[in-house]
Amino acid sequence: MSVEIKSMRDIEAMRVIGRIAGEQLLHVGRLLKAGMTTDDINTIVHEDTLRRGAKPSQLGYHGFPKSVCTSRNAVVCHGIPGPERLKEGDIINVDITSHLNGFHGDTSATFYIGTPSKEARHVTEVCRRALELGIAEVKEGARLGDVGAAIQQYAEGQGCSVVRGIVGHGIGRTMHGPPDVSHVGKRGTGLRLKAGMVFTIEPMINYGGHEIEHLADGWTIMTKDRSLSAQFEHTVVVTKSGCEILTARREPLVGSEVTATGERLAMAPEAVAMTSMQL
Repeated sequence: MSVEIKSMRDIEAMRVIGRIAGEQLLHVGRLLKAGMTTDDINTIVHEDTLRRGAKPSQLGYHGFPKSVCTSRNAVVCHGIPGPERLKEGDIINVDITSHLNGFHGDTSATFYIGTPSKEARHVTEVCRRALELGIAEVKEGARLGDVGAAIQQYAEGQGCSVVRGIVGHGIGRTMHGPPDVSHVGKRGTGLRLKAGMVFTIEPMINYGGHEIEHLADGWTIMTKDRSLSAQFEHTVVVTKSGCEILTARREPLVGSEVTATGERLAMAPEAVAMTSMQL
């Protein structure tokens, strides 16, 4: 199946929903705290999505029962919100996909609940940087293998592992479509990128091994060794000179991009990418 090249009108519509999804993560980050349930997060996201005039893409998708995925500690992705309570020291990924005017915007981040352990901080910051490095590879003429190679080389060099079986994806009028975007790879291989392609990059980085396990609920995926896992995700559009991050945020995420010591983390790759808007 071929990869759609988005028109300027399509990309503008995706900018709108991408900004909304990014704002939703900012909103969630301000409210997260120990003691709240993951179902509380679902309520926050669902109500905020509707308030912004959009709809939650995940609700009912292939039977998914909630409006957001909440993946805590050893949960790699697709965690179903429920009665579990957040605890001091947890890390939790909040994965938001919203739908407006026929297009989807998809983004996620891993948040600290209170002060993280050394291990939690390490896997989270490695994942954050791995996404930045993957995004930096995106430009017309590059190959998807370059993206995966950059992520894999960095993460494994930091003593972490990269989940293999779950990938980024094309996005637009459908939430998931071609191309598949692997977070491991070999440079110079894979699909050659063209301006106007839109897809997500969403590495899942484990503190331990890369093996995963699917739970009986049909959705939740955990690290097989129950080590910690982190994920960050953006939706990007390929341009002639680089890429534009459609889900870029206007400020750091509370509880994520400000560390437990109060240090603001560098956002340079996003800032650079947002200037590369010529198709």
